[in-house]
Amino acid sequence: MSASILEHFAPVPDFRIERNKLYPLPEILLLVVSGVLSGADGWEAIEQFGQSKLDWLRRFAPFRNGIPSHDCIAYVISGLSPKAFQECFASWTRTVSEATGGELIAVDGKTARGARDRRRGKSALHMVSAWGCRNRLVLGQEATAEKSNEITAIPKLLELLELKGCIVTIDAMGCQTKLAAQIDDQGADYVLGLKGNQGTLHEEVEDFFATARAGGFAGVAHDYIEETDKDHGRLEVRRYWITEELGTLSEASRWRALRSIGLVERECWSGDEHSIEQRLFINSIGADAKRFAHAVRGHWGVENRLHWRLDVIFNEDASRIRRGNAPAIMTVIRHLCMNLFEQEPSKRRLSQKRREAAWNDDYRAKVIFG
Repeated sequence: MSASILEHFAPVPDFRIERNKLYPLPEILLLVVSGVLSGADGWEAIEQFGQSKLDWLRRFAPFRNGIPSHDCIAYVISGLSPKAFQECFASWTRTVSEATGGELIAVDGKTARGARDRRRGKSALHMVSAWGCRNRLVLGQEATAEKSNEITAIPKLLELLELKGCIVTIDAMGCQTKLAAQIDDQGADYVLGLKGNQGTLHEEVEDFFATARAGGFAGVAHDYIEETDKDHGRLEVRRYWITEELGTLSEASRWRALRSIGLVERECWSGDEHSIEQRLFINSIGADAKRFAHAVRGHWGVENRLHWRLDVIFNEDASRIRRGNAPAIMTVIRHLCMNLFEQEPSKRRLSQKRREAAWNDDYRAKVIFG
């Protein structure tokens, strides 16, 4: 890792006593990041990468005692503090990303299914991540044991981020009055998915749009935009309505900075199949359908731009790393590698970049050290 990365990760505490530090923590982190960047997805593969690339690694760190065993690597990584590691990651990402003013930040969770250990009664790791849609960078993450714990994880994640001037999008799990207030306190706007977990509010927003649409929005101030995508025999039409008419909402005052409500309808045709899906939102942005559509599209894009690549390119769901804190630490390291590849300016696909990093020492150095 470059000096700047080493500096940002220096605050991560090394839990080992001095006489057991045969391999310094910065060397182990350099080895693991370089290995994961180059296609090594498990402890033995990381050790094998280190043995084959020891001369290359010594260009950047002494490695006086050579490469640690895979058991040693697993022991050290599993004992690190996820909280400290995540804070250092967020600090580093702030230095390499562009100014976030006006950025769309999508907050979404993903379960690493391979981290589940039924024999030991250990549930799968669930990681809530913040994705900068414009910069295409993971900005931060917070680990939880269960998806239901997203409610407590999201506030901690947002605290790590500089949100001023941004729009934060969260699905219905994060549609909470305290989160809306926190986002407003941090100087950002929000677009929050709305489902039945908000009871009366969901029903009132749903009834409002059903009535307005039935009447052709006569007398209802609103903005509207429609988008059409046709690809590989599949046609999708997306319709976005947004309004600042909040008079029918009985508890609007509970939501800090609430300014508008929105409806998105996705109608799809694929062969003989036809489907219509509707989603409701509450927002602190004004009734600007183009801006609303951009926020919703950006949030949906997390599935392909982050979650899909973690599973398909970095094999996250197939990972059997389960020991201690290692699943959380390794997820952060995968995010770090994705960000490093995004910073590398060539137009190749992520899978191509990862293969090049495995084969080409100069390219790997370029990605890590700039």
